[in-house]
Amino acid sequence: MDNKWDSVVGTKEYNENLSRIKRIAQESSFVLNPDQERLQKVVGLMTMNHNEFSKYYCPCKQSHPLDPQKDVLCPCTPLAEEVKKDGHCFCKLFFQKGSKGTK
Repeated sequence: MDNKWDSVVGTKEYNENLSRIKRIAQESSFVLNPDQERLQKVVGLMTMNHNEFSKYYCPCKQSHPLDPQKDVLCPCTPLAEEVKKDGHCFCKLFFQKGSKGTK
């Protein structure tokens, strides 16, 4: 186990979150980052947040330690705006279809 999120990759909770993320991408006409390491990291850390706080807090925008009063949930409110502006969200989890590195 090289990374702290490795402990959740492949678990029921991780797979449920990954399915949720895939559904969000499909419903929003986005694609997921094809970089599997990045995908596992973000989904894994988000799953760890869910396991501890029962909500899918964004691991890329969270404070340390996580503050449920101010930290944002995924998908975050500016998701569509970030993808439109940059071709991907801040976490580089969701990408605009046809963006560099995606299909």
